[in-house]
Amino acid sequence: MKPVKIKLTWVILAAVVVVAVVVAARQTDEDYSEFARCLSEKGAVMYGTYWCSHCKAQKADFGDAFQYINYLECTEQNEACIEKGIEGFPTWIIDGRKYPGRQPLSRLSQLTGCELEVKE
Repeated sequence: MKPVKIKLTWVILAAVVVVAVVVAARQTDEDYSEFARCLSEKGAVMYGTYWCSHCKAQKADFGDAFQYINYLECTEQNEACIEKGIEGFPTWIIDGRKYPGRQPLSRLSQLTGCELEVKE
């Protein structure tokens, strides 16, 4: 390959990477802080573990706002999880009812009455 073709290939590859990073950043720009606070105020609790891929995905749905979620780490508080009958991760408990698995934010909004602002 000629040096010009190699340089052009690297420039195109770099452009693709930059576009991918920008698109990924845009997808996590939503601020769900008020929504997460509302879930906690309503008593919603997410039970999970640090090693659970579905838990990681659920946390990522909230971005930085996850810090406001009532979260119980079952590897650290195993007895509490057993007492609540948690059998899989993640599991949400809302109004005393269990919702196993990763829940869409829209579903959490429906279950709690917390407003989920959708920015377009």
